[in-house]
Amino acid sequence: MTKKSADKTTEGRRAFLQSALGIAGVSLLGFRSGSALESPAFRMTHSQVHSAEAGHSAVMMSSAAGAFINSLSSDQRGRAMFTFDDEQRFDWHFIPRARRGIPFKDLDSSQRLLGNALLSAGLGQRGLIRAATIMSLDAILREMEKGAGPVRDPELYFLSIFGDVRSEKPWGWRVEGHHVALNFTVVEGKTIASTPAFFGANPAEVLEGARKGLRALAPEEDLARLLVKSLDDRQRAQAVVSEKAPTDILSTNLRKAEPLKPAGLQTSKLGQKQQEILMTLLSEYASRHAPDIALARLDRVRASGLGNIFFAWAGGFEKGEPHYYRIQGPTFLVEYDNVQNNANHIHTVWRDFNSDFGADLLAQHYKQDHR
Repeated sequence: MTKKSADKTTEGRRAFLQSALGIAGVSLLGFRSGSALESPAFRMTHSQVHSAEAGHSAVMMSSAAGAFINSLSSDQRGRAMFTFDDEQRFDWHFIPRARRGIPFKDLDSSQRLLGNALLSAGLGQRGLIRAATIMSLDAILREMEKGAGPVRDPELYFLSIFGDVRSEKPWGWRVEGHHVALNFTVVEGKTIASTPAFFGANPAEVLEGARKGLRALAPEEDLARLLVKSLDDRQRAQAVVSEKAPTDILSTNLRKAEPLKPAGLQTSKLGQKQQEILMTLLSEYASRHAPDIALARLDRVRASGLGNIFFAWAGGFEKGEPHYYRIQGPTFLVEYDNVQNNANHIHTVWRDFNSDFGADLLAQHYKQDHR
């Protein structure tokens, strides 16, 4: 590779990283002629894609998980560890309920630090701040409900590890509790599946007290509202699928998410500024995870056809009105719902139709392993 071509490759990768992680506003589709699909922001070589998939997050996860396991007593290991093929790996949810695994509440201070180190390996800085903020809202709910509702505890989030983190075999891990459900599958020590990935917020906005005004998922709400209010009458007629928002995300906690009925406005019918808003919104969801995971996820979105993505909205357009939206492409679904508690209770999720719980990675792995 010549220096000139290497410089161009580096420039293209930098542009894509910036757009993928929301560092700079870059059009999702670019010019309506489709030429953006050939732009430096979306040109990636095979080695670059492989690098994104095989970034250091998998190594960091293995190291952090090993250190966490080593800190546990035999009784704690019995609670935290499962075989990789245990059905518990697929039993996920985002509501207050009885869970298996070991809660942060039952760890000592050093073990909590190691558990948070593992969480950081999957989420990176931005995602870790977001998750910690969401967890902290349980203390506010406890004050609001005065014991009338479910148990609310910022440390009642459970960590589970599936399989042997030190072997070459696939393994996985999960952190889950009220409004945080994060699932990771690591295959061949390098490729990572990071869905289903759920973040919620209750209250979506703290309305009183010392933390009044705190909004844990503000960009997810504000960017989508900015987009829908930017639509002209013809665009809005296609984007708005119902005047009433559903009471929750439609994909719920199913083990396998199926594509919802195609509905809404196709991204190819958005103007350039509107495309930039949508890309920034998608980047908000992706960048909850570590940068290399986020980059790989957005590259899969690009590879499946950016023009095949649909944006659908239901409910009111103003803050405080119940509303819902989804962004769906051939391979993925993002859902957002804010209806409960007088539209002050958000649920959001990213599902991959083929990659949830590493289904596609595992199928490829086992096929190669049995050649």
